[in-house]
Amino acid sequence: MPDLVDLLGHVGGQLEKAERLEDVQQIVRVTTRRLLDAQGATFVLLEDDACYYADEDSISPLWKGQRFPASICIGGWAMEHRQTVVIPDIRTDPRIPQEAYRPTFVRSMIVSPMLGPEPLGALGAYWDRVRQPSDVEVRTLETLAGMAADALARFPEGLPDPGFHL
Repeated sequence: MPDLVDLLGHVGGQLEKAERLEDVQQIVRVTTRRLLDAQGATFVLLEDDACYYADEDSISPLWKGQRFPASICIGGWAMEHRQTVVIPDIRTDPRIPQEAYRPTFVRSMIVSPMLGPEPLGALGAYWDRVRQPSDVEVRTLETLAGMAADALARFPEGLPDPGFHL
């Protein structure tokens, strides 16, 4: 089996060949779920003061197509603080809006911001059980988020207006 570095290199090549924003989203969400053995992955874009859940790959529907105020969304928190969030148990973290997560399978997560000069969005990986994500999983998601940010820079016309205020 190829090692993680080889797999990420392959993903980088796929992202370089992506012809549309939707291709970037598809490559990143599928890769995130596969490499992290997660039950769900989301691709979130920052749109004004909202987190827009542009795409997802999940065992059951999460929030695709929905918008949440960045101020109450964990993706917004990751973008505002420009850092990855690791949450082993969503039920014990005060940053999690319980009403949005209660009807889902999500019990633990990692969310990493996609950063350019300004935040562009975030990637989320979700599991259906309480668990402590490993350092390798965290670094893998951060790497994918960085690769996604680089790829997104090629499609500024498809991104939301950068007039946001985190």
